[in-house]
Amino acid sequence: MSTETEHLKQQLEFRKKFMERINDIHSATNLNDILILLKDSIAALFDADRMTIYVADTKRNALISRVKSGAEVTQIIVPINSSSLSGYCALTATVVNIKDAYDQHELSMTGSDLRFDISWDQKTGYRTRQVLCVPMKFNSNLIGVIQLINKKGSEIFSEVDLGYANELAASLSIAIYNIHRLNASTKLIRAKSRYNYLLDKNLIDENDIQKLSAHPDAASIGLDLLIVREMKISRDEMAKALSLYFGTEFIEFDSTLPHIEEILSKIKSDRLKKERWVPVKVENGILHLAMEDPTDLGKQDLIKFVYPEYKRLSFVGAFRDDIEKFIDNFYNISSAGESGSGSIHELLSKLESGEEPDVESEVQKVSEQDSVIVQLVNKIICEAYNAKASDIHIEPYPGKNDVMVRIRIDGRCKIYQRIPYKYKYALTSRIKIMSGLDIAERRKPQDGKIDFKKFGPIDVELRVATLPTAGQLEDVVMRILASGEPIPFGNLGLTERNMKAFEHAIEKPYGLILVVGPTGSGKTTTLHSAISTINTPETKIWTAEDPVEITQKGLRQVQVNNKINFTFATALRAFLRADPDVIMVGEMRDEETTAMGIEASLTGHLVFSTLHTNSAPETVTRLLDMGMDPFSFSDAILCILAQRLARRICTNCKDSYKPHPQELEDIIEEYGRADFEATGLNPADIILVRPVGCPKCNDSGYKGRLGLHEILTGTDEMRSLIKKKGEVEFIRRQAMSDGMTTLKQDGILKCFQGLTDIKEVRRVCIK
Repeated sequence: MSTETEHLKQQLEFRKKFMERINDIHSATNLNDILILLKDSIAALFDADRMTIYVADTKRNALISRVKSGAEVTQIIVPINSSSLSGYCALTATVVNIKDAYDQHELSMTGSDLRFDISWDQKTGYRTRQVLCVPMKFNSNLIGVIQLINKKGSEIFSEVDLGYANELAASLSIAIYNIHRLNASTKLIRAKSRYNYLLDKNLIDENDIQKLSAHPDAASIGLDLLIVREMKISRDEMAKALSLYFGTEFIEFDSTLPHIEEILSKIKSDRLKKERWVPVKVENGILHLAMEDPTDLGKQDLIKFVYPEYKRLSFVGAFRDDIEKFIDNFYNISSAGESGSGSIHELLSKLESGEEPDVESEVQKVSEQDSVIVQLVNKIICEAYNAKASDIHIEPYPGKNDVMVRIRIDGRCKIYQRIPYKYKYALTSRIKIMSGLDIAERRKPQDGKIDFKKFGPIDVELRVATLPTAGQLEDVVMRILASGEPIPFGNLGLTERNMKAFEHAIEKPYGLILVVGPTGSGKTTTLHSAISTINTPETKIWTAEDPVEITQKGLRQVQVNNKINFTFATALRAFLRADPDVIMVGEMRDEETTAMGIEASLTGHLVFSTLHTNSAPETVTRLLDMGMDPFSFSDAILCILAQRLARRICTNCKDSYKPHPQELEDIIEEYGRADFEATGLNPADIILVRPVGCPKCNDSGYKGRLGLHEILTGTDEMRSLIKKKGEVEFIRRQAMSDGMTTLKQDGILKCFQGLTDIKEVRRVCIK
């Protein structure tokens, strides 16, 4: 047989296999079949190591794909922009055929902003070389992108590969478009018929459904439970309506069902809560699963991937809150955040609607321990604590506007819940009762504390502040006070130079150490971590705090109380008569406390304190402006540590990228070109990160916080400047000459380490 005949035979064989895959694509009834099941067999046709099929999500301006790893099916999200290969392909609707993804010159010739993220290769040991990206379009609409990686036995994907890839893209575009169109029409039909039973009984009308669909709580609790709450429909009636609609059994939470550990071990609880389904029991070889929508074919396919050993699956309906109860019960999720009162949405459903509330009658209600308001306040505090929130804001509005409840997590506020306006007086009155404040006084601010273990299941203390607002209302802000052990000194996130400078100051026998920054920047945490390194039986340490949040064995800790005139100054005066080696004063709020602290540091004591100033150099001028003697202060000062808290990039979803030359140039200018050159960093090696968003970080792209620091040390030159009452700019220059990196410089260095992004640094730092 001639070589030409053999080649023709191979082409025909390839064409046959290719058309079989095309037929498989057009036979697919859902996206999972295409994105997960078919891609490997298609990749094999092209002699490619890997293939990814991305579907365009125009609302998020991103490409989405799904990958099966073991039993887990996870999403890959790539922004549609000019920096990634698939994103550039989608943005420009052009084919991208790269010989070596690591060759930056080749990437730049294709697109000036193109970068290849090597982090996945570094993590797995894989080496990406050839990349072929082909756009999928239908009727001029972007459908997605095909991406093939590493052509076996070749330097680049050939023109033949490109021809077949374009043909494949056309077929995939049609198939995916038809699946989307089918799903859209199915949803339209379902929306009209879901509540037919309730409509026929005149329990609700179509206007109610339309109005409640736009309600702000519809996304968080679901339209079903929202209708139950707002229209006073019984859960039984709603369950019957949904059972008739789905054509399946509808079940309620049952705590007596046995735990099915082996089945539950294959999937994580947070994923079940996100997707709103849960395995509930196995009977006669049939696995029964409760779902919010038991007719969701896409979700059913995902479940079949997770439990391939079960040939028979039974999908039944359940309310969203019952599914969450099943999950909490099966996974033994701690009830520390529960007050034994059910979910927040159940409590809200118990609240009655009505006219503008009467203040006196609402105050009477919150004195009763079985009141729904009592349970609701407990629930708000518990859930905020579990979410690691630092503050809870209760914000009533005039008229018939709902009470807004916001919580602050990682330094940013987010809306947590809306409470019916009728309870705007009851909510604040309940909190005032818990904190021992005057309920009748609504004209002036009040401050108090809640020892929550008296009211709920969590041993936590809250600092409460009430403020009168427009419309004769009161806002309440509750600070959740951190408690427990100090974090290890090595975990503060100080750079090597800052760590050495701070340690050197802490080891001194006497002197003044200040930690400065705005409220909530972690000053007390830093002080306790520093003191823990010198907390030995040989050292007597007194602390005055308001309040005592972190406890350490060996410290003698005192809580000040301004109401009885037991101030920081009073405590400091008492400490000096109690044989101290080290003194920590929670805050230098006034001239008297500051002067006594400086005096104590000059008489053989090591004094730690905090101050509310913006930077370390500004602290010096602030204290001098307060009237401190520059000679005493200059002799006393050992170091001033200024700090901020920036949000930490979520390690689960962060996107690493090579910065654009102009972006890098701007960052270097912000750092200071001379100072940057002194670091010895090569700009060409710098990789930055940016937030993406995933379930683990609530789609924010950030999880947790990290400290940014600057340390001014009391060198001889600095002491000389202080004695001369030097201006803040001269003090800053001297501090930098002594080796200080500014807050922004420290933040930029942490950007280079992949810990945060430049937007966060700019948000919290000025210089």
